[in-house]
Amino acid sequence: MPIATDKLLHNIVSRLRLKHLPLLLGLERQRSVSRVAAELNLSQPAVTKALREIEDIFTTPLFTRTRNGLEPTATGAAVLAYARAAMADAEALGRELAVIEAGLRGRLRIGAIPYTARAVLDAALAYGMNRSPRLSVLVREGTTDELVDALRQHELDCVIARSFYLAGEDIIEQPLYREEPVLVVPSRAAARLSRGGLDWKRLAELDWVLPPIDTPVRRTINTMFAVAGVAPPLPIVETYSLKPMATLLRSQPQSIMIVPRSVAAELIEPGDAATLPFSLSWDLPPVGVMWRREPQENELVTGLVAALRQAL
Repeated sequence: MPIATDKLLHNIVSRLRLKHLPLLLGLERQRSVSRVAAELNLSQPAVTKALREIEDIFTTPLFTRTRNGLEPTATGAAVLAYARAAMADAEALGRELAVIEAGLRGRLRIGAIPYTARAVLDAALAYGMNRSPRLSVLVREGTTDELVDALRQHELDCVIARSFYLAGEDIIEQPLYREEPVLVVPSRAAARLSRGGLDWKRLAELDWVLPPIDTPVRRTINTMFAVAGVAPPLPIVETYSLKPMATLLRSQPQSIMIVPRSVAAELIEPGDAATLPFSLSWDLPPVGVMWRREPQENELVTGLVAALRQAL
């Protein structure tokens, strides 16, 4: 191992402190020594001195000055990625110790896409609540991209999302189930819209409720229309949330949406909506569970994965 590398590793182990990391993250966020000084209630010379000390640990500049303010160097970007993960881990540790002190087993942070099947969410929550002692469970909803990014930033312990990410050096994933798409409309419109064959042109004229434009389901629905030779409809409402979808099906007679069958079952349960009897297909990957590859296995995560697989 080169001498320079030996020195760098020694510096990181012996001199880098957790208190250095908020300052680095502040500089990334504010791009200005003066603004970070104001944010942290320090003098500018104190911030400058602290940055020099940190850069001396890594033996290279972490930021360069540009017209737009401080910009991370390549080394700085790597250090900042570590800083974000380390701060997230420190916060997670503090919260976990708090719940353990309160008599719980620990804390599990789960990310889930909005269209997660009810059986999977039931199993995830039951896994935490049926243990003795119980777990404190955080459930965060978001798109696959948002959740996987949060997983990589150590803000979540595992994610239930669509398997767009191949297992690699940092993430492990296991598929859970595939989804079948169905058309959902208000109950009072179901008989009329069910007559005749599947007419995409006629359906495109209705009031569409679609997920946001940058989501896999939205892109897939647009492809379904394109394959049928019909321009994708302009949505009246864009949402991934079941509550406004249910409200629209109850109050807007022209509303229509394409959702996974498991989600449709929840929407039609109150009686205000119905599915159309047309067979649809899409090429969405299966929904799976993902977690970080760590040197030491997280017992709570592996237990949750087993519980999810058993529930399906």
